[in-house]
Amino acid sequence: MLYVISKYWPFLLEGLKTAFIITFTSYTIGFAGGICIAIARAFLHKVLKIIMHIYVELFRGTPMLIQLFFVYYALPEVGIKFDPVLSAIIAIGLNSAAYQSEYIRSALSSIPYGEIEAAYSLGLTKLSTMLYIALPQAIRIAIPTLTNEAIYLFKYSSIAYFVTAPELMYMGKLIATRTFLYVEVYTVLAMIYVAFSIVLSGVARYIERRLQIPGYIV
Repeated sequence: MLYVISKYWPFLLEGLKTAFIITFTSYTIGFAGGICIAIARAFLHKVLKIIMHIYVELFRGTPMLIQLFFVYYALPEVGIKFDPVLSAIIAIGLNSAAYQSEYIRSALSSIPYGEIEAAYSLGLTKLSTMLYIALPQAIRIAIPTLTNEAIYLFKYSSIAYFVTAPELMYMGKLIATRTFLYVEVYTVLAMIYVAFSIVLSGVARYIERRLQIPGYIV
């Protein structure tokens, strides 16, 4: 393992960088999409609610790997083609949007309805009440699950290996086929995933402490 790390660390570092790009870009897409879906399901027209519900169930009910294959292999059949990294970002981001929308929607339902009525009594519209009263509180309530989602996506970024995106798992495969040290290489990869998952968990706990609502108990 020391040989693998000392000789092939540039490959591992490059793969780790790509994994982080996939993770944080797809998380950003998922977060923005999750907010939009949650708002649509809470306040918009019934038809849009149904469409968003179908979207959420579709992406939560099918494996992320199938979604990735659809983006990378099926869309080019209709003239839409993305490179491996962008395909992974789109597929993981759309999947994450479905899950994050549920986290935010659940948090929205926990906000006392008296606050919503108070906002209406002050003359705020439904949209204004959502944007300025309900949503800021919901996001802070959902912080534990939202931060956990970032950790999950870091591990899920490994599926980009199946479409040859040069992330950590793909680089590990190249090193293993070159050295035939399969056990050693994949042990090193496991250690890297564990180490950075611990780091991300620490960051997540810090964010939770800083942004938690005073007196609110999950």
